[in-house]
Amino acid sequence: MRIDAHQHFWTYDPMAYGWIQTEVLKQDYLPADLWPQLEAIGFDATIAVQARSTWQDATWLLELSDQHPWIVGVVGWADLVVPDLSARLARLTPHPKFRGIRSSILTDPRVPEAPRADFVQGLRTLTALNLTFDILIRPAQLPLACRLVEAVPDQRFVLDHIANPAIAEGVVEPWAADIRRLATYPNVACKVSGMVTRADHNDWDVSDFIPYLDTVFAAFGPDRLLIGSDWPVCRQAAEYDVTMAIVLDYISHLSETEQAAVLGGSAVYWYALTV
Repeated sequence: MRIDAHQHFWTYDPMAYGWIQTEVLKQDYLPADLWPQLEAIGFDATIAVQARSTWQDATWLLELSDQHPWIVGVVGWADLVVPDLSARLARLTPHPKFRGIRSSILTDPRVPEAPRADFVQGLRTLTALNLTFDILIRPAQLPLACRLVEAVPDQRFVLDHIANPAIAEGVVEPWAADIRRLATYPNVACKVSGMVTRADHNDWDVSDFIPYLDTVFAAFGPDRLLIGSDWPVCRQAAEYDVTMAIVLDYISHLSETEQAAVLGGSAVYWYALTV
């Protein structure tokens, strides 16, 4: 099974999606828009990731997954420091496709590079429920990510968008060194996604991505890498097939087993998918 491990759906509303600033994103993006593109490149399934920081967003995505069996997993949003976190998550965890949470990492104001103690406790709740946590950060926060995955060694983590390096500017260090450090922790994987939106939207070349791809493949290896489109966000710089081709072409020299990991096997493992 080939799985796009990171994409989004929304019914556009400027109040609900205030983070959307680009015209191409200011429209509805729903399963009927994505499926033909998945099918065209030979992919079978996706994981839908939250695009709104609300509890209701996960419920809506799960409803979409009931209507479309090829949505095999949902990563929702949660406030990990609310006192009733377990009870709130209990409304979602009975659904077999509810597989993870993504939210901002709350840091200790006294030690900005360290996660808050109550946030760490919230992560332990995810561990008990067998839910994955998606890490969405910029390169400067990679040391924070290291502290986070070290604090909860039994929790599964997936780094989104290779930590959003400054590809348009060609900045590799200290991002690469920090990626290598994060990869030393066995409880974290990485999504090879989001790269085109970090490049120059109007003037990028495949060669721009090679130093970043070389780094994450050497650091994590295929068993801890997941291909993701970040559709429709990727449309700011490239259409779906072009975006996915960057990674598909890069891994074409790998063994069939290694390719199968990046293209779906790693997603099944790191999100504990039932497919």
